[in-house]
Amino acid sequence: PDNLKESDKLPEPIFTPAIKSMSGHDINITEEQMALNEGEEITQYLKEKSLLLYKKVSEYAYKRGIIIADTKFEFGITPDNKIILIDEIFTPDSSRFWDRNKYSPGKSQDSYDKQFVRDYLESINWNKQPPVPELPDDIVEKTREKYIQAYKILIGPK
Repeated sequence: PDNLKESDKLPEPIFTPAIKSMSGHDINITEEQMALNEGEEITQYLKEKSLLLYKKVSEYAYKRGIIIADTKFEFGITPDNKIILIDEIFTPDSSRFWDRNKYSPGKSQDSYDKQFVRDYLESINWNKQPPVPELPDDIVEKTREKYIQAYKILIGPK
């Protein structure tokens, strides 16, 4: 949509497929490219299930105080052609978790996810080539605190 600012909420969640790269980051593709590669039926099935899963969990998280700005799902196909959800879902490593109470469109958000580590790596001008620089203890500890805080917000008191 036109006129979006940084961190604006989209009118509706969107499906943005990607494929695994042999090395490095995943490669974004269009829905049409996915349909050509995987077939229209599989593409529509994965789109429907992905958006449904996102909507359900993001509604739960929002009620608890976290905005799930985005997330990723990884799917696979078994030898007998069943589609399965693989890898982690809705973790601070696979999603962007923002503090609902501090949310303010138009700027970077307070988060409970790996963005803190990314920001640190940007600040030291890491060239994004292996090996990843060793993280200082304070960055590791602050990241750990953010992940624990997200867990406590989402799960609630014991």
